[in-house]
Amino acid sequence: MENKIKCVVWDLDNTIWDGTLLEGDNLVFTAQNENIIKTLDSRGILHSIASKNEYSHAKEQLETLKIWDYFLCPQINWNPKSNSIKKIAEALNIGLDSIAFIDDSPYEIEEVKYSLPEVTCINAGHLHDVIDMACMQPNFITEDSKNRRAMYQADITRKEIEDIFEGPKEEFIKSLKMKFNIKKAQLEDLKRAEELTIRTHQLNTTGYTYSYDELCSFQESDRYRLLIAGLDDKFGSYGKIGISLIECEKDEWKVKLFLMSCRVISRGVGNVFLNYIIESARNKKVRLTAEFKHTDKNRLMYATYKFAGFKDIEEKNGVSLLEYDFNINTSFPDYIELEIESNIFMRDEI
Repeated sequence: MENKIKCVVWDLDNTIWDGTLLEGDNLVFTAQNENIIKTLDSRGILHSIASKNEYSHAKEQLETLKIWDYFLCPQINWNPKSNSIKKIAEALNIGLDSIAFIDDSPYEIEEVKYSLPEVTCINAGHLHDVIDMACMQPNFITEDSKNRRAMYQADITRKEIEDIFEGPKEEFIKSLKMKFNIKKAQLEDLKRAEELTIRTHQLNTTGYTYSYDELCSFQESDRYRLLIAGLDDKFGSYGKIGISLIECEKDEWKVKLFLMSCRVISRGVGNVFLNYIIESARNKKVRLTAEFKHTDKNRLMYATYKFAGFKDIEEKNGVSLLEYDFNINTSFPDYIELEIESNIFMRDEI
């Protein structure tokens, strides 16, 4: 599937508005640009800024235009645009290949292309094409899409509080009062499940992407269990942040796909999700295996499997098969409240 843009990074002068701020021009913010920002935001695409400008003046102007709150982690300084874009990607924990950069300056565009070839660069003269670009159009707009900016803003607040928190990290995580829920995916969850397979690369064990129709067939099948996980804490909801697809035979369960949103990487819930699957297989007395396909981005997920107690047993066509060692005990942290839907694995066939 074509790579989808997760964040649009804007220049300011002669891009978001017509005119140059520091030269005292009469700045014009067009209806076209306002529509682009709001339309992409409604699709779940984030916005940020990489502009060579004076921060306070630029912020004041964006607040006057009532669009400041649309921009996450804005980089308004005199550094190279490529440096600013890297900082935005790191702050949002997204890949450079999911960022689009818009600027009116051919020099700035070439500097970013040279330093960050993964970034999609768009000349401001082509702004009228942005909304209709295929990479800017998700297959579905889910509730998580509509709330994405608010969820990222909550993440930023969490990070700011964590940075000034005095005490061990474990105590801060405990203070979040997290609730982690796991259930069998229902029809209304499948659009978000497809979105997760398309958007998640770093924490995806196989890199597989599944269409809505494919996920429907899994969800309806007695042979498979498609699980979806959500997370909430005292700051609000993270939304649906994890899925797992398990092929359930009489004597063996095989994890075909296991992925988690990058936004929860530091919360430890990936291990909780995996341990729930392990304990369910242990209770059913079935062999538990997992497929893993190495990519240039998902090393952390391989480490997650190995740390949990999975061992490599074979490799075929570039896909590794791992098996869980049931001599290893699992545990669940006391700082997360688990909410598990009953009867996920209760059919006689499994």
